[in-house]
Amino acid sequence: MKERIKPERAFTLVELLVAMAIIGILAGLLLTALSPSKANAKRTACLNNLKQINYGIRMYCDDSGGISPAAKMPSFAYKDLIKSYVGLKGGSSPQDRIFACPADTFHYETTKDGRDFYLTNAAMHESKRYNYTSYWFNGMNFPPRTNAHPALGIAGVKIASIEEPAKTVLVAEAPASYPYSWHQPDAPMQLSPGDIPMFNNAQDVVSFVDGHASYIKMFWDESVRAYSFFYNPPAGYDYKWSGD
Repeated sequence: MKERIKPERAFTLVELLVAMAIIGILAGLLLTALSPSKANAKRTACLNNLKQINYGIRMYCDDSGGISPAAKMPSFAYKDLIKSYVGLKGGSSPQDRIFACPADTFHYETTKDGRDFYLTNAAMHESKRYNYTSYWFNGMNFPPRTNAHPALGIAGVKIASIEEPAKTVLVAEAPASYPYSWHQPDAPMQLSPGDIPMFNNAQDVVSFVDGHASYIKMFWDESVRAYSFFYNPPAGYDYKWSGD
């Protein structure tokens, strides 16, 4: 007598749905676990970029009588002065990877009257307006301003005269000058009319006159409602904009 072959039991619809739900949960957990690693990798890339740019600026200063870059809008025009010191030739372009922060995927522009900000879903380092760089030199003091609240910075000063090189910003991610952050998930994104992107303790990658770079908190004085480079932070912060 032949043994009857039993048909294989198929999955029920409920079992398939349960299996899919479990796979979805596991995938979500995996993505959650990978997210901090990706964020850390972006910050590490920024730290390395800024250390190299920092070194390039210092070499430029050595060849310029110890004077830091002073060009029109030196916050990003400095790049044209120092890029040969970091191995770049020719005109600036989005392919200048050393000047591109991996987290730089959006930035804010102002309306024509300068009163409101709006979100631009484009990288700053891909914009000709910003000379294709994510990183700004601490040079908002040049050219000198005569208003009641002149901007701080170290453009055109002797590097050797800076009193606290380990605390004085040399070059940093552009959002540090506002401040907002490319790295914090709770950073403001889409704005309503009258909103501003700046907020206190925004975290940015910053390099200093002594050559080191760190991921630090930036101070924003809500009572002043001005960009962060108009004032040094209070005690408890690890940076300053002025060289005195």
